[in-house]
Amino acid sequence: MNLALFDLDNTLLAGDSDFEWAQFLISKGVLDREVHEAKNLEFYEHYKAGTLDIHAFLDFQLAPLSRHPREELDAWHKEFMTARILPAIGQASRQLVAKHIDAGDLTAIVTATNSFVTGPIAREFGIPHLIGTIPAQEGGRFTGQPRGTPSFREGKIVRVEAWLESLGLWWGSFEQSWFYSDSLNDLPLLEKVTHPVAVDADPTLAKTAAARGWPQLSLRG
Repeated sequence: MNLALFDLDNTLLAGDSDFEWAQFLISKGVLDREVHEAKNLEFYEHYKAGTLDIHAFLDFQLAPLSRHPREELDAWHKEFMTARILPAIGQASRQLVAKHIDAGDLTAIVTATNSFVTGPIAREFGIPHLIGTIPAQEGGRFTGQPRGTPSFREGKIVRVEAWLESLGLWWGSFEQSWFYSDSLNDLPLLEKVTHPVAVDADPTLAKTAAARGWPQLSLRG
């Protein structure tokens, strides 16, 4: 058995679901444009630069979930999928995922974006496992805080290893393992697998991939 792990934002998706979710809520008037749009852009630039404070970001990103009942959030998410996510899923991404699933590989999305936003996206791809930052809930309502280790940078390794352990597996259970990512933030996990693949990579990751002889591919177009 082999293992195939996929980053989501700007890898399988032509865009960032975290960023787009906030922009979607702004467009609906749920979040104040003047207050939130500049902050959303600021966090996104820090992420791309590799300087994101994940805990400050999660305070910002998860807070809106705590202000609304789950039924309302779920209804908004259905709109979000149609308006923002489905247009960002290309055929090449679907084919890459299908290739690994058809080969019988154990597959998972590994993303820093919270599982409320990304759960339906993983299901759209037919990927059975999602390792994302977990938004804590109490009595069916989100608290606005994360639960456990955020799935970000080295935290992705922590979360993947805990998931594998829960299945009675570890890295050595697989003859081959892949991780597909666009981001310099994912270098720790890329270095853990036997087949790191840079996908539409940011400049830092592209330079690193070229220096190390890692394959690079594009899922756009």
